[in-house]
Amino acid sequence: MRRIARFMKVSREQFTADFKDAFPACGQEQIAQIYDALKLPARATGGSAGYDFFMPIQIELKPGETVKIPTGIRVTMQPEWVLHLYPRSGLGFKYRLQLNNTVGIIDSDYFNSDNEGHIFAKITNDSNEGKTLKLQAGEGFMQGIFLEYGITEDDEADGVRNGGFGSTTKNA
Repeated sequence: MRRIARFMKVSREQFTADFKDAFPACGQEQIAQIYDALKLPARATGGSAGYDFFMPIQIELKPGETVKIPTGIRVTMQPEWVLHLYPRSGLGFKYRLQLNNTVGIIDSDYFNSDNEGHIFAKITNDSNEGKTLKLQAGEGFMQGIFLEYGITEDDEADGVRNGGFGSTTKNA
């Protein structure tokens, strides 16, 4: 296996600002404790393709409810690679847990964005069986898989990213 990436935490300041935006009722001390307890994504076994991302806090999602999760994680990777994010298989199977953008795409240049490349997940419990999803802090909820990609022979992309959603097409 080639080693092409490294996970790390965003700065405490970036996490605090993003977490406060997503969960305004949380105080500074609670956010600091959550930050200190963050776990970097990890594979469960040597044969696992996906790196499990862990919940920073306990959540409960009733059917149809949505929440935005600031993971506190960023990733640096080789330029010819991309990180795809998916719900963990069991949560999708049992609760129809969905990422609201269906598949998260983390490009290699996202690392240098204004928000430090902070990876977010917006998830919905799409259960049609009335099941409430409860996740504990530290529990895996999504997985990331690194994939290599190619470009066309006549590609001349030279733009510079500075942001997340839509940032690469704002000047197009």
